[in-house]
Amino acid sequence: MIYLASNSPRRSELLTRIGVSYTVLMPEDGQEAVDETPLTEESPQAYVMRLAQAKALAGWERLEHTHLPRHPVLAADTTVALGGQIMGKPADAREARQMLRLLSGSRHEVLTAVAMTSPPLLECRVSLTSVWFRPLSEQDLDAFIGTGEYRDKAGGYGIQGHAARFISRIDGSPSGVMGLPLFETDQLLTLFERGVQ
Repeated sequence: MIYLASNSPRRSELLTRIGVSYTVLMPEDGQEAVDETPLTEESPQAYVMRLAQAKALAGWERLEHTHLPRHPVLAADTTVALGGQIMGKPADAREARQMLRLLSGSRHEVLTAVAMTSPPLLECRVSLTSVWFRPLSEQDLDAFIGTGEYRDKAGGYGIQGHAARFISRIDGSPSGVMGLPLFETDQLLTLFERGVQ
């Protein structure tokens, strides 16, 4: 039994897929979310690790203010990187279009860090996947932006939606691109089950 510090339906679906018993741990009204602003000179890997760990610790802090039983808290963070530059979640359709134009016809990286905590333990793993987009026409972009799927997604797209038709090749973890790398998640589950640091 674990707590999932995420309201992502994709992460819930992936945990269910591998038979993990979990409860979603949502922030209370008025609680601040983790600041996702990259630090100066921060690498994409350091960025996702920092955010995943911060989200796991924030989840544990929420748990401490409840009467719920104490179980490990799992959190994750995903970003898209192009040429070592972090591409976060677009603020609006215009920014999503700009991001997708940059990804068009090129290879980029999707990094997802998954962190688990049950203090004093805090462990983190990172999945890195290379994704190739075919060249995108303005008609492709118009149609995709019209779906609204760019909202709240790093790089402005999700592999599980309409953007799947843009992807010509993937080298790495499809579940990592979806937001929860199952191999690395299973490593953490096994680690915490054994109580090994």
